[in-house]
Amino acid sequence: MAITCCFDFGNTRKKCAVFNGREMTDLFVMEDDSEASLRQILEVYKPERSILSSVINHNKAVETLLSAETRFHKLDHTSLLPITTPVGKPETIGADRLGLVVAAADLFPGKNNLVIGLGSAITYNFINKFNQFLGGGISPGLEMRFRSLNSFTELLPLVKKDWNFPPVGYDTRTNILSGVVLGMAKEIDGIIESYEEKYVNFNVVLTGGDTAFFVHHLKKKIFADPNLIYKGLYAICEYNNV
Repeated sequence: MAITCCFDFGNTRKKCAVFNGREMTDLFVMEDDSEASLRQILEVYKPERSILSSVINHNKAVETLLSAETRFHKLDHTSLLPITTPVGKPETIGADRLGLVVAAADLFPGKNNLVIGLGSAITYNFINKFNQFLGGGISPGLEMRFRSLNSFTELLPLVKKDWNFPPVGYDTRTNILSGVVLGMAKEIDGIIESYEEKYVNFNVVLTGGDTAFFVHHLKKKIFADPNLIYKGLYAICEYNNV
């Protein structure tokens, strides 16, 4: 079976997932996107195929090296996809969002799917049962909210993410944790309810690096898969015959 490296370059971290066939066998955070770091990955895993989803201005040497050493695909709005994107400006859709909705369509075929990505930003991504990605919404993520409280006030500290806090904060730190985390949880619940008013029988999937902070604070029992994007990237590789 072919070894495939799926690279996801986000605003906070650069990650690589390694697949042996359809099975994800490894996942790690890259130190950087330098040619030396990439060569080390290629030497260790010897992938035959690779795909890159990037929402940053990454080092272009990455694309050159992956194209030379593997069958490479860069995910963007021109990629062949098993979904349609009937939105005003498809070229503005983030590659990460395309990866998420393709994964949902692949794993939950024939269903309406709302994929909620919890990363630097929260993305709400709705793909209907006809595999049409209709769009959704974007709002500030967990880290961004903590930083904004620190940056736009004189005295509030920068609080680190923590799942262990009381609903009623007893000091500045726990007040911020409660306000930000529970506030986001109620936002997510509210967005889901707004979709329920328009669509029936739809599937909700929670994913991204901050998933663990919210699963237990949401009203509904929601399927959570923090590695969903990599499954989407692998499916896109298959669809493009990379």
